[in-house]
Amino acid sequence: MKQRFAVTFLSTAVLALGAGSPTQALAQERPVIRVSSGAPDVGTLDPDRATSTFDVGMESEIFDALVEFAPGSANPKDIGPGLAQSWESTPDSKVWTFHLRRGVQFHGGYGELKASDVVYSLQRAADPKRSSFASNFAVIDKIEALDDYTVRITLKYPDAAFLGVVSNYHGGYIISKAAAEKLGDKFGNSPIGTGPFAFGEHVSQQYVKLVANDAYFRGKPKLGGIVYRMIPSDSARELALTSGELDLTAGKREQRWVDRMARQRGVRVDIFEPEEFRTLHINRTIKPLDNLKVRQAIAAAVKVDEIVHYAGKDVADKGCSVVPNGYLGEDCSAGTYQYDVARARKLLTEAGFPNGITIKSIVSNVSEQQPIMEIVQAQLAKAGIKLEMEIVDHPTYQAKSRQNLSGLVFYGAARFPTADSYLTEFYDSAASIGSPTAMSNFSHCSVADRDIRAARVEPDPKKQLALWKDAQIKIHDDVCSIPLFGLKQVWVRSSKVDYGYVLKGALNLQPPITEKTTLKP
Repeated sequence: MKQRFAVTFLSTAVLALGAGSPTQALAQERPVIRVSSGAPDVGTLDPDRATSTFDVGMESEIFDALVEFAPGSANPKDIGPGLAQSWESTPDSKVWTFHLRRGVQFHGGYGELKASDVVYSLQRAADPKRSSFASNFAVIDKIEALDDYTVRITLKYPDAAFLGVVSNYHGGYIISKAAAEKLGDKFGNSPIGTGPFAFGEHVSQQYVKLVANDAYFRGKPKLGGIVYRMIPSDSARELALTSGELDLTAGKREQRWVDRMARQRGVRVDIFEPEEFRTLHINRTIKPLDNLKVRQAIAAAVKVDEIVHYAGKDVADKGCSVVPNGYLGEDCSAGTYQYDVARARKLLTEAGFPNGITIKSIVSNVSEQQPIMEIVQAQLAKAGIKLEMEIVDHPTYQAKSRQNLSGLVFYGAARFPTADSYLTEFYDSAASIGSPTAMSNFSHCSVADRDIRAARVEPDPKKQLALWKDAQIKIHDDVCSIPLFGLKQVWVRSSKVDYGYVLKGALNLQPPITEKTTLKP
């Protein structure tokens, strides 16, 4: 029944967008790019619920935001007009007014974008019952539609960086109010946005098809559509690319693989920002990890330099703090944990475990995680720490990691590049998994709550930096987690693919496919 609905919507979408022909005819008129992110399937395309790296890339083609990063950039300095053609704020950065473009159309015949859609979208994104990114929007006090094309947002406290909250990133996308209310929980299966491509069809564990939105406000896309194929196997994706069955795919973020693919004819390797920061979170709700000496022993037994060497010089940068490399507010004054197996064994003995301990961990089978955790497993064993790993597919890993079933949680993420975004999601107790406002605090860390929350509302930049520094030192001393390294994005494409921009970065972790992207003959 669900598949039949999807096929029907595809035909409706193509007609509504002015193509007037089925997908096959559209493909003959304009090329269709074939992509694989490595996902085994789609989790959800609801922009307020999609937390998986595999899902967020598609969202950037389906939805737009009030303001948007320039294609190919992850630098906040490159944020410019999106659905809002202009905006202004009060001198204290507490009241923001956005002026919408006129004539922007939603996919599927859902009409023109209005201020009421923006109000609905941002209120939905701020609702913990409907959004996984609600804490990002906690700064908002009130959202008002002054008229059909003007939106005013009043904040609880000044925030000069507020544009990042309403950019084309987690929760910032604008959706159709009418479609969301009509589809309810099914919105993630049939998303309605304003982007250059509209949702067409999803066949479980096989593919997702997007079709060109010829009414796109920035211009008719040069591509007829996008087909996302579900190919979780690295070797299968590589073969599909080199045999011409794929045009663009996620690569292996390993130096040896990058070097080998760079020698292949007819392909290009793209390495770009942001780094996904790899962290080993220690879940203190599982004994004996509630013991500080045990956590210190684990930190002393992990040799980060060996892990970074494995990942490789072009793709990995060693971390020095729980806040990722290069983020505003990153502070390394606490130093890194020193590798010392003898000290690790001594600490375990002092904690009452002279014969060592056993820890269970849920581990994803993706190439960016399983090999790293196998290295960690071997390192811990030298200190008498037995790591029992349950290897599962990535969606299962995501689900089980959020059910307090894993003593050590290896997690990689890229967020808006400020200390607040990372500290709030991973180290504020309000974000602890299992709580009503859960985000990604796998360690159930709470030691820096006061500093994190005070920094969030601190208008003085110097005082804010000082609070972030104090938070990072406390988290380090309490060993909530072990920072490992930042891993850059690696994608490989056919030399026929022309992005239509220079790729330096992409917060959604895949090269954006825009209205200007095309395939050369």
